[in-house]
Parts: sequence; C-alpha cells; structure tokens
Amino acid sequence: MRNLRKRLQSVYTEGEASAILFLVLEKRFGLSRTDVLVGRLDSLTSEDSDLLENIVCRLEQGEPVQYVLGEADFDGMTLGVEPGVLIPRPETEELVEWIAEDFKGAKHLRILDVGTGSGCIALALKRRFPDAEVRAWDISDEALRIASANAGSLGLDVVFERRDALCTEVPEADFATYDVIVSNPPYICEKERADMDNNVLRHEPSTALFVPDSEPLLFYRAISEISLKMLRKGGSLYFEINREYGRETQDMMSGMGYGAVALRKDFMENDRMVKGVKP
Repeated sequence: MRNLRKRLQSVYTEGEASAILFLVLEKRFGLSRTDVLVGRLDSLTSEDSDLLENIVCRLEQGEPVQYVLGEADFDGMTLGVEPGVLIPRPETEELVEWIAEDFKGAKHLRILDVGTGSGCIALALKRRFPDAEVRAWDISDEALRIASANAGSLGLDVVFERRDALCTEVPEADFATYDVIVSNPPYICEKERADMDNNVLRHEPSTALFVPDSEPLLFYRAISEISLKMLRKGGSLYFEINREYGRETQDMMSGMGYGAVALRKDFMENDRMVKGVKP
C-alpha cells in the first residue's frame, strides 16, 4: 500500500492518494481498510494484481478515479461515468437538495433537466419524487447513451431527448408544462483554464465545461428565456452557477421577469446556485 500511495503522490497529496487507493480497493477488489491493514492486499491473485497495476498506471497519468472505475457516487446512487460526461460533483447534490426542500410532499410534478450529462440530476429527482414525470435534454449522443444506461440500471423512468439548450424555439406542446426546470450548464470561462487541474482539462469533456469569456451567461440567458415559456405559473427555474457570476446571474433573471430570485452558497461558501420563480 505504501508503494502504491507513493506512486500516486506525483499527482495527488498523500491524503488524496490514500483515499483514492482505498476507494479502488473497496470498489474493485472488495477490500476494506481493515483488510488492507491486516495485509490482505498481498493475497490478490495474479490476475487481480495485474488489474490493480493497470489502474494505478492510469491514475498516475492523472485520469480521474471515477473514469478509471467507470462509476461515481451521487445522491445515494452509483452512476456509470465515461469521459463523454462530466463527473458529478457534491455541489450538484446540494442543488438537488434545494429542489427537494422546496417541493417536499409535492405530487405529480413535471420536471425538466437541461444538459443532463450522466443523468445525475434527473435521476436523483426521479428517485426523490417517484410519481414525477421527468424529462432530460442533452445535445451529446454520448451523454444520452450514458444517462439512459444509468436510468436502466437504477430502474428509474426518465425520458431523455436530444435537444440544444441554446435553441430558444419552443414547441407549442412544451408551453406552460413544467413545475421545475433545472440546469447545470457549461459555465467556466476560457480564461479560467490556467487555474484548473490538469486531470479535469485532459479528461473531462470541454463542451460541457467552457463558455466564451465574452459570454459567461450564454447558457443561462438562453435557458432562462425558454423556461419562461415552458414553466407553469409559479414554476421554478434552478441553476448551478459559476461562483464568479452569482450576482450577474441573479440580476439577469430578475431583469427577464423572474420573481423571488435567490442566490445560495455551497458547502464551501461559494455562490453556487440560483433560483427564480415564474410569476
């Protein structure tokens, strides 16, 4: 274990390296921390030893452990993830929690997730609101494949559609349809690349991350526009946001006519979520 941890310290801190190795050993080999401490790592078969070596080599190259394992935990679920979708983050769980708080006890909701990626938000909300009708959009066929597979493995009924979030034309059938629209769209400006971890830049899909420096609210504006048409009166629009543009997003939504626009911080005390209500 010590040698494996030392190898990963070229990429991670000692604490991060230990946490990642324990996660790998538990998920892939069924070894608990206690098992490792009592030396059961030495009893791996030659086949498992080869697999572990392959995993460590990939981790040494900075590949995120979630992609190496092919799965990520989110809101009590285990989701399949591949480089075609973003790895779900804890901050996004807080967005789901906010919606769950606001609609506690609500029945027969109609929910739309715009830019679903792995399906994490849509599936978490369907799990929390079993009788809700949940739909999810993405422009990526790869993302839709992964999200649909996650829905199937979890036994959750979510309808996935290939739609462009930047297209502001709304079919008449979608007018005044939804109680909740939620989105975690691309929001990182190109100028922020220099401050990002290499494992994110090299492995996660750039189309799901970045927007032009000149248009930091590109997706928020388009989604806010179509949501005014698609939400029922009193329906709510929720966004995960770039912490640098919380007030700007809030002001934009207020200027478009949303009421009760609220900005909320995440567990790291960063501006991270915005909600607005259709009058």
